[in-house]
Amino acid sequence: MNLYFDHNATTPPSPAVMEAMEKALRESWGNPSSVHAQGQQARRVLDRARERVAAFLGAEADEILFTSGGTEANNHALRGAAAWKPEGALVVGAIEHSSVLEPCEALAQEGRTVRRLEVDSQGRVQVDSEALQGPLAVVSVMRCNHDVGTLQPVAEVAAFAKTRGAMVHTDAVQAAGKVALNVKALGVDLLSLSAHKFHGPKGVGALYVRRGLALPPLLLGGPQERRWRAGTENVPAIAGMAVACEEAANHLEQRTLRLRSLRDLLERAVLETVPGAHIHAAEAERAPHTSMILFEGVRAEDLLLNLDLEGIAVSMGAACHSESRKPNPVLLA
Repeated sequence: MNLYFDHNATTPPSPAVMEAMEKALRESWGNPSSVHAQGQQARRVLDRARERVAAFLGAEADEILFTSGGTEANNHALRGAAAWKPEGALVVGAIEHSSVLEPCEALAQEGRTVRRLEVDSQGRVQVDSEALQGPLAVVSVMRCNHDVGTLQPVAEVAAFAKTRGAMVHTDAVQAAGKVALNVKALGVDLLSLSAHKFHGPKGVGALYVRRGLALPPLLLGGPQERRWRAGTENVPAIAGMAVACEEAANHLEQRTLRLRSLRDLLERAVLETVPGAHIHAAEAERAPHTSMILFEGVRAEDLLLNLDLEGIAVSMGAACHSESRKPNPVLLA
């Protein structure tokens, strides 16, 4: 028996997603920028997908920019917002994904002031932090942490940050499909998604850009995506993402209850049967799908490999850090 416990790294695409992608590959393979019938058929698929992704976020279709995934969306959001707001500090949560932290490090090397918004022992950012004082340009706080599952008070952070003149971004890559996402309720200007985290295909994501913001493009070379992102759109992947968004919205409550029940059952069983086990961020409000467990005296690499031999797939943390032998940065924070 094989048990896949690594959905934070990637999820299997759903049958409906694969069907939508196959149909688009077969019937809508034209270039959506072309004016002939085949191109316009692809354009219709693209336009309909944009509407469905927007509905998933409580946004408007013209506020959705399709990207290659969460990393590109985060880079575009941060670099674009920093260019839009050339004055003031950039503030990022201390436990953000590297696709947020590294662009901010690059901006710091270019001369921008960047501050870390520290977290408590449960991984929660503090809204009264000194990092949020003074003139601000951009504040980026993830909705759900990829390692320990802590849900951040994004709406509270956004409300405070805007009194300091900031644009607000949230990396919602791990939250999508597990907790409700509404850009108006969150009060954010920018929000990142990646389809393969909620049963869509790899290589496609989206960036919500609040209407009225004229972010500079990250990629140059064509008029696609309202000149925000040059390059022919990946219509089959985008069609698959749209279906994944609809499925996530339609089954959110049922999926949330099921995942929370399974997580709690697993954690209780581990704590009852394994001496020295500890659940990280157990006292925090967490997303229902994430559990990070410490086993005292056991090397994580050894445990991972032995579980894999037993047909159980787990992770030591973010998949993009799987080759690193450094301590987990989220736990250090």
